[in-house]
Amino acid sequence: MPGVKTAISLNEELLIKVSRLADDLHVSRSKVFTLAVQDYLKKQENQSLLAQLNEAYEDFPSEEERGISKSMRIKHNNIIEQESW
Repeated sequence: MPGVKTAISLNEELLIKVSRLADDLHVSRSKVFTLAVQDYLKKQENQSLLAQLNEAYEDFPSEEERGISKSMRIKHNNIIEQESW
């Protein structure tokens, strides 16, 4: 996909650091910004996924659900004990 030009405002100190990094990496400043934004977006995506996973796994069973589970285990054990293995 072809690049799209855009204008951004930076403080001079940050621009100097980006220019030095671009020189060190032998890439353009545009490439440095592209890599930085891609990295940032990936981190945000990972944070969002982690938050969704944490939300899904934070739901502990209620007292009622634990009682039902215990009752079902007892019934299951009784059924198994009646089987002739």
